[in-house]
Amino acid sequence: MIYFFLFWEFFKTGLFAIGGGLATVPFLYDIAARYDWLSAENIPHMLAIAESTPGPIGVNLATFAGYSAAGIPGGVVATFSLSLPAYIVIVLIFRFLEKFRDNWYVESAFYAVRPAVAALILSAGWLAIRPTLFPGSFSAKDFDLLSSVNFVPLAIFAAAIVIRRLKDFHPLWFILGGSIIGIVLQM
Repeated sequence: MIYFFLFWEFFKTGLFAIGGGLATVPFLYDIAARYDWLSAENIPHMLAIAESTPGPIGVNLATFAGYSAAGIPGGVVATFSLSLPAYIVIVLIFRFLEKFRDNWYVESAFYAVRPAVAALILSAGWLAIRPTLFPGSFSAKDFDLLSSVNFVPLAIFAAAIVIRRLKDFHPLWFILGGSIIGIVLQM
């Protein structure tokens, strides 16, 4: 039965997560809220691993979540079902591209989807960084900025932004540096 739920949830995610792998993160939090085989606390860790391993982020996340839920068959089912909608859409677009290439409705629909895609990606970024910068409770009534902010990751985040603007380092150096800093701080 878990394979059916994996297939269905990741098929829906693949169908509606327009904009790339980071757009799948809000869907993962939704899945974690409804099923016990995916933990919301593990999603930031999954995202870090998915971003630092080769391959598309969304596919890596689906594979990781499916594997966590049901082993290797679960990883295969989640990965396949996440990718299936894109395959279907690409085949359909290819078959009808000539007919709808200059269609005003199609152009308007894609124009209107852009802000939604940007919102999903911004939401994914916030969901990924919030548990790191603000561990623990995040309710507005008992939120005290100075006692709630984890300043070490905030300083690393700010330093990475400044360094990236000053020097044109490859993103791999930031991933390696962040990994080393994380290992050192956890010792």
